[in-house]
Amino acid sequence: MTLQFSRLGALTLAGFYLASCSSTAPTQKVTTETTVNSTIANDPKMNRGVGLDRANLDTTQSPCEDFFQYANGGWIKNNPVPAAESRWGSFNELADKNYAVQRAILTEAAANSAASKGSNTQKVGDFFGSGMDSVAIEQSGIIPLKPYFDKVTAVKDVKGLLTTVAQLKKLGISGMFSFYVGQDEKKSTEYAISLNQGGLGLPDRDYYLKEDDRSKNIRAEYMKHVQNMFTLLGENAPTAQKNAAKVMELETRLAKASRTRVELRDPQANYNKMTIDQLQKQTPAIDWNLLLTQLDAKGVNEVILGQPAFFKELNTLVKSGSVTDWKAYLRWHLIHSTAPYLNQAYVQENFNFYGKVLSGTKALQPRWKRVLRTTDAAIGEAMGQLYVEKTFTPEAKARALEMVKNLRDAFQEHVQNLDWMSETTKKQALIKLDAFAVKIGYPDKWKDYSALTIGRESYVTNVLRANEFDFNYNVNKLGKPIDRAEWIMTPPTVNAYYNPPMNEIVFPAGIMQPPFFDPKADDAVNYGGMGAVIGHEITHGFDDQGRQYDAEGNLKDWWTKADAEQFTKRANMVVNQYGAYEVLPSVKVNGNLTLGENLADIGGLNIAYTALQKALAGKSKEKIAGFTPEQRFFLAWAQIWRVNGTEQFFNQQVQTDPHSPGRFRTNGPLMNMPQFYEAFGCQPGDKMVKPAGEQIKIW
Repeated sequence: MTLQFSRLGALTLAGFYLASCSSTAPTQKVTTETTVNSTIANDPKMNRGVGLDRANLDTTQSPCEDFFQYANGGWIKNNPVPAAESRWGSFNELADKNYAVQRAILTEAAANSAASKGSNTQKVGDFFGSGMDSVAIEQSGIIPLKPYFDKVTAVKDVKGLLTTVAQLKKLGISGMFSFYVGQDEKKSTEYAISLNQGGLGLPDRDYYLKEDDRSKNIRAEYMKHVQNMFTLLGENAPTAQKNAAKVMELETRLAKASRTRVELRDPQANYNKMTIDQLQKQTPAIDWNLLLTQLDAKGVNEVILGQPAFFKELNTLVKSGSVTDWKAYLRWHLIHSTAPYLNQAYVQENFNFYGKVLSGTKALQPRWKRVLRTTDAAIGEAMGQLYVEKTFTPEAKARALEMVKNLRDAFQEHVQNLDWMSETTKKQALIKLDAFAVKIGYPDKWKDYSALTIGRESYVTNVLRANEFDFNYNVNKLGKPIDRAEWIMTPPTVNAYYNPPMNEIVFPAGIMQPPFFDPKADDAVNYGGMGAVIGHEITHGFDDQGRQYDAEGNLKDWWTKADAEQFTKRANMVVNQYGAYEVLPSVKVNGNLTLGENLADIGGLNIAYTALQKALAGKSKEKIAGFTPEQRFFLAWAQIWRVNGTEQFFNQQVQTDPHSPGRFRTNGPLMNMPQFYEAFGCQPGDKMVKPAGEQIKIW
């Protein structure tokens, strides 16, 4: 299981919250549906099955017709989406358990007046405390932001505009484009500046461009929202309406020049390295020496331009656009980026659009949960140190490392047995697999927050200080050796990821808990859960994007032409399978956008199954609560993906998320696995059974 993670400059992380064909179909049922359902209903020992809950099942549904419904129908019926959520599933349930631990840590730290100044306890406590002080937040309003609004007001020309854009970017204020320092993807031993498209207030370029009724309505509501924000800033209605129109015009121009999310999945197309002089010639209206100096990157000779057409259009807008219009745009992005940390009027207006309109969320999250999430995002490793002391044991880490070894061994075996890949490419694949770095639980070297000042006086000020600290931390990497100890996620995060330039798989402590990982559960449950997570992340190193990086993390082709063609042929089968899935009426999964995650699900589950069989070798395969180990393996996989969501959530997921909805992440891989057919006695003609010639197996 994986998730596509946030884009950091040109880098795409692949994460959890994530073909040789069989010529024969199973001909003999292992156990009939009636027998399985009777066992569930009558065996009280089902409740002792650690990691699986009989109440989650829908025993009226055949596992061979819709396994997602069979495994999760009871849970779906009994767990509607809470008012303060847009989706609810196993990730949310585990996150809530983690939040309870984090809340206790933060509340204790906030009450600890004896914490030494500058300590993590003091910073974590004061950050959380400032966010919980609603009285002070209401009294201060937007006063803490006045210096930054004054900077925008003082802009007179393009030079002032670019200077202000850079100054706001250092504070985490979005605008114009994306700037990030990361590994050079073709020279992974060095850091480089990546410049990428950005500057939009809506989640994706297509929101500005599509002409369906839903998109038109969202644009109209977005215009109202921007206008309402300007009104809250003190503008009269006609001025606010005019400025909202300016923002929409600029963002629409940027959106038209932006690449689609599918196009952004091509790492080669997003790698356009050039000198500053070359960049300056391409975009003469933008003074890059000025911008880079303001961004503390003075003296840099080269950058990696992600999307040249976008910057060509940005150059035109800077050259011919009105400075007054750009000032309205900057005011909007300043208030848009900070609204969640201000007084209630701004918080509510921000929620009305991004929560209600875009996501279908009915109620605002409680303050403690919102502030907790912000604390984790801002100073997550400071809080993470306190979190892992209470939640993550050395025994859990040791067992996870053992599982990783078993999954790597299984993947190695799969590669060696591939009938479509040449020995030349297999050798390189195994070299890359052997070079994988593995991180479990939490960093070996914690981030040093000594340069970050946190106090109780202002919540939004603390957020901006933390943003600036992160910006400086990032830019200060230039010219230094690659920090291979760095983590992209915080320890409490319920997720995992593969980082191509690092060639590493990473599993935070937050996900190393039920239903994904349970030290008390049997191997079948853990391999169906955490084993599939590990297998998913390993497979990401060899999906349609990850396979383009070599063992050292360089964007370098190590495939023979014939093998690449064979891989693409099989990958296209995955595109077609998932692209046929209908999420809502007339709304289908984007098979191209979700290809990497679907490949990782299919490969990861197959690898985990092989690893389970190795773990069970020589052991008695006794049933637990009437289920064989193989059945429990597949049930554990399915129950990870249990989810309910609003219509708005699923619409947004299909448009912006590289992960397929949970129903298809469950059923999609299983339809390609004869091992699943055998486990549940499925026969040709059942909906979960693909004809032998159509079954997909790549890794």
